[in-house]
Amino acid sequence: MNNNENPERVILTGVHTGTTDILSDTTEESIDELKELVKTAGGETVYILVQNKAEIETATYLGAGKLDELKEAIASYNADTVVFDNELSPVQLKNIADFLELKVLDRSMLILDIFAMRAKSGEGKLQVELAQLKYTLPRLRGLGTAMSRTGAGIGTRGPGETRLETDRRHISRRIHALEDDIKEIKKHRELIRSRRRKDGVITAALVGYTNAGKSTLLNALTDANVFAENKLFATLDPTTRVVVLPDNRQILLVDTVGFIRKLPHHLIEAFKSTLEEAVVADILLHVIDAASDTMDEQITVTRDVLTSIGAMNKPIIGIYNKADLCEDMAGMRHYDISVAISAKNKTGLDELIAAISECAPGRKKEYSVLIPYSEGKAAGILHETQKVLSEEFTENGTLFRVLLDDEAYRKLKNFIQ
Repeated sequence: MNNNENPERVILTGVHTGTTDILSDTTEESIDELKELVKTAGGETVYILVQNKAEIETATYLGAGKLDELKEAIASYNADTVVFDNELSPVQLKNIADFLELKVLDRSMLILDIFAMRAKSGEGKLQVELAQLKYTLPRLRGLGTAMSRTGAGIGTRGPGETRLETDRRHISRRIHALEDDIKEIKKHRELIRSRRRKDGVITAALVGYTNAGKSTLLNALTDANVFAENKLFATLDPTTRVVVLPDNRQILLVDTVGFIRKLPHHLIEAFKSTLEEAVVADILLHVIDAASDTMDEQITVTRDVLTSIGAMNKPIIGIYNKADLCEDMAGMRHYDISVAISAKNKTGLDELIAAISECAPGRKKEYSVLIPYSEGKAAGILHETQKVLSEEFTENGTLFRVLLDDEAYRKLKNFIQ
């Protein structure tokens, strides 16, 4: 919603089935998260309706009685929109929209709307539009019913302004065109990655649940000036910055889109080119909101997504952010290497840099190197490429105390004392 003075009035609804998989069920935590998503999209939650039911209704999601109750609540609270906590099938969406005569969105549509609002890069916008159109295509009838009663607002960003006046063939053509464009961008991105690997560039991907503090940490480490706000999906497009380690190794830090519970598979697919940064990185920095009541669930969601894209087979540092808000950090050891920090207050960053230095490939060791005065060029290269701790002019040449990786050691082994 663009008008912050008059935010859309939203009712949230879901079905609590009591399933053992609490991450897919409607729970108090998932509703709280949905409420935050609505807030991020510019809406205001005015009422919450949750049905306790062992199974979700195939045709209408809610039972008939609860649908009646929902319709009464819409009138009582003068609501503009109803948002469902789960993904609605095309049949459910149409039946519900016809019955309520109101704009109906599900969690996926809401997340996509926020993505459309947050995407800044050309690639990000293409990915959002592609995901929206793929999601829209089988739901055109239900969306047409809902959107015809309201103009702009939540659920209409990105291609939403025009997609409902177009037919299926036009949408299909547009999907194919977007897929071709994204393939070309992917080729370009892979060339950049290949160049990084060839040049020996070390990469570390920041991953984690949305709003865990990844962008704040990137800013704290690099002064990257990345937009960071206490909202879900505050940043969408990947940001890359360089951090220089104490031994002079350069680490490329790559921020990635935040994860969230019930993130549908098609959304993961849509942003796979962004998430691939985690797949190809040398190490992962899993930023965890240590102050969250649902920390363990958020860690599970992040690890599940990383497993699904094949990114769990590398060193991972668990970074427990917002430690300043925690009384007890005991037990926060989901990874072999863990660090407690506050990205906002910039505390614990030295320990984090030390952990990255320990984990990242190409670790350097301290050596004494004597470069004869006749090898002045070698001394210059040493200064330019390695971390020089000290130098002393002796009778036989310049004696350096220097940090070397394995490759540099091999090149200079004839000069090592």
